[in-house]
Amino acid sequence: MSVAKVTEIKVSSPVSFEDAIKEGITRANKTLKNVKSAWIKNLEVEVDDEGKISEYRILMKVTFILTD
Repeated sequence: MSVAKVTEIKVSSPVSFEDAIKEGITRANKTLKNVKSAWIKNLEVEVDDEGKISEYRILMKVTFILTD
């Protein structure tokens, strides 16, 4: 029997949402073992004074399996 745990990670990227997701998964794998999936809970952007997107942010839930 496996036991899974879910944790939330907030990540940002100046490039794109896709880049932020990749960075989040990479970071999660450095700290957590047995990462199995991620669910993107929220997307947001930071806008600069000129009205241009300066940062893409995501809030993701990462699922990983606990081991003995």
